[in-house]
Amino acid sequence: MSDPFAQALHDFHFDEMLGPLVYRRGEETEEVGIEFYFDVIDGDGSWLEPYLDGPLLDMGAGAGRHALYFQEQFETVAIEQNEQLVEVLRDRGVKDARQVNMFNLQETFEENRFKSAIALGTQVSLSRSMQGLTQFLDDLAYVTRPNATAIIDGYDPEKEETKSKLDYYTDRSDGLAYRLLQMEYDGMLGEPWLYRLFTPERFRDATNTTDWEIVEVRYATENLYQLALEKQ
Repeated sequence: MSDPFAQALHDFHFDEMLGPLVYRRGEETEEVGIEFYFDVIDGDGSWLEPYLDGPLLDMGAGAGRHALYFQEQFETVAIEQNEQLVEVLRDRGVKDARQVNMFNLQETFEENRFKSAIALGTQVSLSRSMQGLTQFLDDLAYVTRPNATAIIDGYDPEKEETKSKLDYYTDRSDGLAYRLLQMEYDGMLGEPWLYRLFTPERFRDATNTTDWEIVEVRYATENLYQLALEKQ
């Protein structure tokens, strides 16, 4: 199925937008701003920068705002699963952009390939379940070196700002919820994306049987947290 998100970012970058990108829930819609995907990142002095070193894996790199900054510091590999977004990454100047599904890391990269990794954009929630999250963390451990670090973010399902999202669905389990995100662009309705939302505490539960440990939790906004993980 076509990807309205990738198509909209592609068209925005090449100045060919054909209308707004919107979230849809039945007949309800909400317009999505995409300009921030093209922001210029200045990471100098950022809290996360001391955690990162090359080679760095940027998972779900979007339009490359983080990759463009970090590739000037050390080797950075940016991955996206949609070829249109890879085209955007390369056209914007990302030196090493590849079409890769971030949930197929072991099939793509050799063991111990990276020293650090980032997934900024809440896309780790696409792991869909606690079991899926643990599997993703195991795969990430395989492609990273001993004492590697990772920065991952997510929406806290217990915060009111998250609950107010158009695509939010509650769950009976403590610390968990869902988003069922469906996008539409230029008459193109995409396949729904199922996000499993975890509180930082539930995310920590998922790390218990993995090589990762959460060493810092910060909130970038009222409901968007950022986790620093270290590989033990």
